Amino acid sequence: MAATADPAATPDAAAPKKRSKLPLILGFVLAILGGGGGFMAVRMGLIGGAGAADEGHAADTLAEVPPIVPVAYVALDPLMVNLPRESGRQFLRFVAQIEVVPDHLAEVESIKPRIVDVMNGYLRAVEPADFEDPAVLGRLRAQLLRRIQVVAGPDRVRDVLVQEFVLN
Repeated sequence: MAATADPAATPDAAAPKKRSKLPLILGFVLAILGGGGGFMAVRMGLIGGAGAADEGHAADTLAEVPPIVPVAYVALDPLMVNLPRESGRQFLRFVAQIEVVPDHLAEVESIKPRIVDVMNGYLRAVEPADFEDPAVLGRLRAQLLRRIQVVAGPDRVRDVLVQEFVLN
């Protein structure tokens, strides 16, 4: 009988076939080229970025910004409000300034005690549980502004600026 060649016995079959690294290298090169091309496309303004054409537009937008309206401020005396609780007393220290139209500064200064009285009355009426809400400061500012505008008259007071809001 003739000896048949065993494929496992040959030296070529014993060594495993090495995988080609060409797809890995090709993928790496394409990833770098794609990243660089994407960066350049955004940088040049071709895709969703601000390019040289937008820089001129940004300068035009800055030139169109209206000037700041002149304002005056009335500093209010600090308020200490006693807030009743079941477990004892809690105090609120509240310091604010009022933004007014400069033409009406003297008029608003003259009614400052009335404004402080309105603020004190409102802050005492707020429930202590309401202070737990993170949005309480915005609501307080809006309520105080409305009440101060009623006392001071229309178009005199623009805003209430809270400087201190401390619960003790």
